[in-house]
Amino acid sequence: MKAILLSVGKTDDDFYAQAIDVFKKRLGFYIPFDMEFVPDLKNTKKLSEKEQKNLEGEGILNRLQPGDYVVLLDDKGKQYSSVEFARFMEKKSHSVPKRLVFVVGGPYGFSDDVYSRANEKLSLSKMTFTHQMVRLVFVEQLYRAMTILNGEPYHHE
Repeated sequence: MKAILLSVGKTDDDFYAQAIDVFKKRLGFYIPFDMEFVPDLKNTKKLSEKEQKNLEGEGILNRLQPGDYVVLLDDKGKQYSSVEFARFMEKKSHSVPKRLVFVVGGPYGFSDDVYSRANEKLSLSKMTFTHQMVRLVFVEQLYRAMTILNGEPYHHE
């Protein structure tokens, strides 16, 4: 199984990009992992919120492959502790044959079509984060999950 983080827009802040790269490299020891991006929309001031979500949704859906297991990072999703997320990843490693795709939407969330395509929703917190911060928190938590599953001392209880 390969884990993918699919995001609307790239990480353009060097601080976050460098930190994300640290965890991406570490993850390579445990699980195939990659990040994919849907380009930011241009001239969004002319678009309604729904139009923007629909256009971003088309970009998201175009990046997905048949057979992908899709988990939306969504504030209405299920919340896990780090240990529970590790167990989630362990279960998915046995049941998802190819790609486990985690998706970060645009500023207004996801279109109805993306919600329809999703298999699950996951919330990283009840708090709101910038999309750049969400990417960093997610890759760190994925790395933490892998260390938990391998009994390594990165995570302490």
